[in-house]
Amino acid sequence: MAAPGTRSFSLSGLLPAQTSLEYALLDAVTQQEKDSLVYQYLQKVDSWEQDLSMPEFPEGLEWLNTEGPISVYKDLCGKVVVLDFFTYCCINCIHLLPDLHALEHTYSDKDGLLVVGVHSAKFPNEKVLDNVKSAVLRYNITHPVVNDADASLWQELEVSCWPTLVILGPRGNMLFSLMGEGHKDKLFLYTSIALKYYKDRGQIRDKTVGIKLFKDSLPPSPLLFPGKVIVDHVTDRLVIADTGHHRILVVWKNGQIQYSIGGPNPGRKDGTFSESTFNSPQGVAIMNNVIYVADTENHLIRKIDLEAEIVSTVAGIGIQGTDKDGGAKGEQQPISSPWDVVFGTSGSEVQRNDILWIAMAGTHQIWALLLDSGKLPKKNELKKDTCVRFAGSGNEENRNNAYPHKAGFAQPSGLSLASEEPWSCLFVADSESSTVRTVSLKDGAVKHLVGGERDPMNLFAFGDVDGVGINAKLQHPLGVTWDKKKSLLYVADSYNHKIKVVDPKTKNCLTLAGTGDASNISSSFTESTFNEPGGLCIGENGRLLYVADTNNHQIKVMDLETKTISVLPVIKSENSVVDGRFLLYKQKTLPKLPKSAPRISLSPVTASPGQTLQFKLRLDLPSGTKLTKEVPSCWFLTAEGNEWLFQGQLSSGEIENIFSQPTISLQIPVNNALLSKSENKAKNLLKQVLSFLICR
Repeated sequence: MAAPGTRSFSLSGLLPAQTSLEYALLDAVTQQEKDSLVYQYLQKVDSWEQDLSMPEFPEGLEWLNTEGPISVYKDLCGKVVVLDFFTYCCINCIHLLPDLHALEHTYSDKDGLLVVGVHSAKFPNEKVLDNVKSAVLRYNITHPVVNDADASLWQELEVSCWPTLVILGPRGNMLFSLMGEGHKDKLFLYTSIALKYYKDRGQIRDKTVGIKLFKDSLPPSPLLFPGKVIVDHVTDRLVIADTGHHRILVVWKNGQIQYSIGGPNPGRKDGTFSESTFNSPQGVAIMNNVIYVADTENHLIRKIDLEAEIVSTVAGIGIQGTDKDGGAKGEQQPISSPWDVVFGTSGSEVQRNDILWIAMAGTHQIWALLLDSGKLPKKNELKKDTCVRFAGSGNEENRNNAYPHKAGFAQPSGLSLASEEPWSCLFVADSESSTVRTVSLKDGAVKHLVGGERDPMNLFAFGDVDGVGINAKLQHPLGVTWDKKKSLLYVADSYNHKIKVVDPKTKNCLTLAGTGDASNISSSFTESTFNEPGGLCIGENGRLLYVADTNNHQIKVMDLETKTISVLPVIKSENSVVDGRFLLYKQKTLPKLPKSAPRISLSPVTASPGQTLQFKLRLDLPSGTKLTKEVPSCWFLTAEGNEWLFQGQLSSGEIENIFSQPTISLQIPVNNALLSKSENKAKNLLKQVLSFLICR
């Protein structure tokens, strides 16, 4: 069927008839009555003299999960089509995906149904195809997606909010629209009756659309979209939310895995480490061998006991909640998309970490889970396990207010605590307002720190500008971490692909690392690149920053003294038992170099136990030089007579790209007999010969 061209209309043409239908459905009691009302509605719409026709997809748009571009009036003819107008940052759009997954599980292409995602970006970063690809992978979207970067269809149909669903009939005729989330029952009702109505009229065609899943081309990776990372300062470990693999990793700082909990597939089950499951976990917090997890897409807070090796649920009921006040016991309290967690202290004089603060992205609020009986600012004594709203009205706004319940957040996604004076606050990465905000631990007052603008309703005041306070601009920041020693706040400015630093005293916000390009280069702060970093934490007494470089599937290590960045190698020993794909650590055989091989002597280095050294490879090769694919290039670290220096660390690796040469990290062991004999000897031990070999 030829495209109708001029016969396209905005969604407002559906409004009178669909509004009448929805009022009638409110009075319907039985399912049969509802089905009949929708069937009659379709008869009415189908009898209109002129269809409300969907405009054709513009030529030249980029498609994912298909064998090629799709035409409304060729490929989709004879189908009932659900168009999902979404932008991948939006929590409401994320909430809608399970409904679409369930619909696709119920009705297939052969039944006459097809879902098509129409990505209509909010942020400039979301217009880039590679970033949309990452989102399609991250959220396991398996239906066709078109990247409408200029939002041409959005504008032509006069769509007004994310998400919006538009249901089409087999002629490309618009039948229904659903704005926002929470319409699963209507989605299933309208779709099922539309399929029945048009099958009765012989208009549904058994024709398949060529699907080619982008995820099938994804290479193996030890991490998949890691969202957050945190340091356990007591035991010298890292906890990583390996979000795309639906698991939590506990690793030593050399990257060796101690525990892998959950994964590789999503699920919602408590129990032992081998049987427990998560669904896209994000924020993590560790204390006394216990990890608390923001199990985001399960709408739960989980507790991992590393000693008992047991996972349990401490808040949430496993389905998305709409309650914006809370106050029930944790396991009875519905919550919505918790994105980050951090420990805090109640109003008691003793610092005891008896509160778990929660960035509740789904309801645009900050909540608290009482780990012991205690008191929140401006609240009475609360019982242990109470889960309650602390700040935020639940309206999606950039509204600051002295009264915490009147303030408004917009998808808060990162938390960090500064309990000491004069700060005594929570720092909040408020992603959709592109701001960093503070919440007072004394009275709950919410204040602006950097980014955004003064109009609380404007959630489009984003950019990439270093500056002071409101003159600084961020783009969808997802993570913050507080350096108590230096009184500085580090920010994962996610959609600008940068790490920034904020002085809360002056409100000055500056770029610390990242060029702004979405790529993967580990070098100096000024030359390195990130790809939507989602979380970060401070370690080694303020000397290192660990960054969850989400779309690069890596944990980056930023040395704040040397101003260099390296990659944490996530590895497992041959006898470790973990789920999923990891680098299996096997020591390469050290080759013998010819006597003529050049040797470069470096100056001695003074090092302390626990310190991380970095070897930066900088080969100046002739123009046009390429690596031979069939003969791998590699690097080796050796320390003859002092092999203990490597203690399970990666001492060899491959050089994959001549234009992105590796930075190799080596952490000096802390617990070693040689080091314990003499602190002076420990500090000068690295003056012994440490060889760095490069081989072809």
